[in-house]
Amino acid sequence: MDFGIKNRLSKIFSPKTGRTVMLAVDHGYFQGPTTGLRDMKNIIPLVPQADCLFVTRGILRTSIDPATKTSICLRVSGGPSILGELSNEDITTSMEEALRLNASGVGMSIFVGAKNEDRTISNLGRLINEAQRYGMPVLAITAVGKEMARDARYLGLACRMAAEIGANIVKTYYCEDFHKVAEGCPVPIVIAGGKKLPEMEALQMTEDAIRAGARGVDMGRNIFQSDSPAGMIKAVRAIVHKGATAREAFDLYHASKGESGGKRSSSAEAVDESMEKV
Repeated sequence: MDFGIKNRLSKIFSPKTGRTVMLAVDHGYFQGPTTGLRDMKNIIPLVPQADCLFVTRGILRTSIDPATKTSICLRVSGGPSILGELSNEDITTSMEEALRLNASGVGMSIFVGAKNEDRTISNLGRLINEAQRYGMPVLAITAVGKEMARDARYLGLACRMAAEIGANIVKTYYCEDFHKVAEGCPVPIVIAGGKKLPEMEALQMTEDAIRAGARGVDMGRNIFQSDSPAGMIKAVRAIVHKGATAREAFDLYHASKGESGGKRSSSAEAVDESMEKV
């Protein structure tokens, strides 16, 4: 890789751990003002806790402090709303715009097996061709439309296709036998949070994915729709960057809500203290 891509990737993935906690807040580009993102002021306290913010240019311009030290990965695909055929996407944001906005990466969806599969993958190829000219990393998202349940065989196919086309990072979903997906993808994988889960389930999914080879998460609803978004992103960071277990992270989450119900475990306290240094 050239210096530009390496430098931008170092802003997405922590140089200390080689992992990332991305905060996905791009849902409005096809869902509108979804729960947790109706008022974008709600996500402002979460941004400093993320290594990277995955966001559209409109929200970046209107709602994010330009002084932020959190890196930006820009959503550059779109077209249909949730009411239409989701795979009917095109590239909506130029590379010049991404550079103007000082993005550290750009991201778009591909829909393997969907109606417009070929067009979304061709769009990815064109985006990568242009991004390479400017040293811009590309995140390919293996979108699954309205059906969230996919297995390792399907996700392994979609991730490998994205990497073969030239994506620098692939975002996909966690599944049973996820290690097979990670082993078959030669570029870093981050997992999507997907639909809203109970907090302990989301944290266990994060732990399992990291242990199976994921290099981080790009989580949205399981953070900003949580009862304690700040506590949830802190708990996710503990797993990704400090190797905390889901149980230890859940303890941190509860402590942030003031609902721990007693003395926390010494291991959770150690994780909490160490997180101040990450």
